[in-house]
Amino acid sequence: MNTALRALPAEIVQAQGELAAAERQASEASAALSREETLRTRLEREIAGHRQKVARFRTQLDAVKTPEQAEAIEHEIQFASGEAERLEGEEFASLERTEAQEAALAAARSEVERLAGALEKTRARAALRQKEFNTELAALNEERETLRQAIEPEWLTRFDRLSGSRGTGLARAENQQCNGCRMGVRPQTWNQLREGELLTCDSCGRLLYWDPAFAPVPKSPQTAGSPEAKPKVRKSQAGD
Repeated sequence: MNTALRALPAEIVQAQGELAAAERQASEASAALSREETLRTRLEREIAGHRQKVARFRTQLDAVKTPEQAEAIEHEIQFASGEAERLEGEEFASLERTEAQEAALAAARSEVERLAGALEKTRARAALRQKEFNTELAALNEERETLRQAIEPEWLTRFDRLSGSRGTGLARAENQQCNGCRMGVRPQTWNQLREGELLTCDSCGRLLYWDPAFAPVPKSPQTAGSPEAKPKVRKSQAGD
């Protein structure tokens, strides 16, 4: 029961961790969208600036008087036009990334919603199980106190002391061995345990008991026709 009780907070923590991870993904997708919007705003501004340069240079081209001036202006027009086209390509790539990020953000928000619901269900389930455990634990504690009153004070004191130092003050004896420390018990002690006496382990000090329910099943008797059941033939003596 104690193990199950300790597992309840872990379940909630795990659900909270999964929700936090989904929230981070949603936040990262949202931040990526904001960056792309900022990038496109800058690109649009720069594209507009290059388009204005092209228009201004074309106006200047009508007023040039020498081929050299015309060539220089044509070079500026080509450069500004090329920059505008390059930036438009970047803007298009940004729009494609934005489309993918919008889909990722929608999926992340959907996952956040799902995990938030799962977390609430986990909390409700944990609260219900906690209540059930508390009720069962209260009943067990009541039964425990009733049983403690029927135990001799000397044994009870020894049991409490051992439980505090070793985790448990009771151990089952099985196969002539203490299940608490895995050390063997003396034959005389083993026989007394099998007769129903409560003794202590010489190695760990725990209170030892023997439970016949855990005793090995005895082997079935040999049949008359088995090789082991054949009567031994006495060898004839010289004087027989």
